Amino acid sequence: MTKASSALAQLPPSTVAALEQLGADLAVARLRRKESLKTWAKRMGISVPTLLRLEAGEPSVSLGILATALWLIGRDATLATLATPKDDHGALELDVRHAQTLGKARVRATVQAKLKRASLRQSQQDDATGEGS
Repeated sequence: MTKASSALAQLPPSTVAALEQLGADLAVARLRRKESLKTWAKRMGISVPTLLRLEAGEPSVSLGILATALWLIGRDATLATLATPKDDHGALELDVRHAQTLGKARVRATVQAKLKRASLRQSQQDDATGEGS
């Protein structure tokens, strides 16, 4: 089994369902435009069997073919926004956790520094008054 086919076999069920829905939606878009499989495939520069695989939501269809299909229906601009960092909630959550951890570490360091200064002051006062002996 190749790396690609191994990866495709491990796709999460929700991803498979999303690809199938996308393929079905592309088929509906083609039909609403009254385009035949043959005409649509020719416009995309692919074979009819490849178009059928795309419309079936097969994950092995290349991203370029999917992008071309989106271009044909005027939706290719959405590709640029699919993984924008500002909408990456998982990474944002990690950033928040990191900031919280960093903040806690800084608070601990500040408290330790204050305690050390206080201890040094007390030591100096004890030395000045002769109480430490």
